[in-house]
Amino acid sequence: MDDPEDFDLSGKVLIAMPGMGDPRFEKTVIFLCAHSPDGAMGLIFNKPASDVSFSELLERLEITPVAGAASPAIFVGGPVEHARGFVLHTADYSAENTTLKVDDHFGMTATVDVLEDIARGFGPNSALLALGYSGWGPGQLEDEIAENGWLVCDADDALVFGTDPESKWQAALSRLGVDPFTLSADAGHA
Repeated sequence: MDDPEDFDLSGKVLIAMPGMGDPRFEKTVIFLCAHSPDGAMGLIFNKPASDVSFSELLERLEITPVAGAASPAIFVGGPVEHARGFVLHTADYSAENTTLKVDDHFGMTATVDVLEDIARGFGPNSALLALGYSGWGPGQLEDEIAENGWLVCDADDALVFGTDPESKWQAALSRLGVDPFTLSADAGHA
């Protein structure tokens, strides 16, 4: 592998391999918001949150949406901090001092102002909300990739925001030319 300082997967998609061993990540796709030698943070974007809708969330936060405002999908972003929300969005939106610019195409904002802007019709072109996140300590993600836990592919708006949630895992694999039926849970070593 390259020098860890040069190995930045921010803005990439992790695709869970069969046999990962952790049922929380079975057939997940995760958008990596940040990756450095200090660890990694990402959001699962194919496991819909079934217990809350965007309109219910706005009501709880006492935010009144304008007519025709967007209603982004809500996902279970990972096993860490379930009560905390993260909005993954296109780079056309940025809240001063609160948006993490992931790359030229994506940003992530974890403050209520993005929800208020979406409700007012001034939010990003595309967005999704994740409750909780997925996190890795220093070197942990790199080890999981080396042990055949994850495949990595490029992210784009169509995969992240446009694909039906139930189809995202297979769609991500297809971008790599991988048929899910040919995947093995066993790691190969040369």
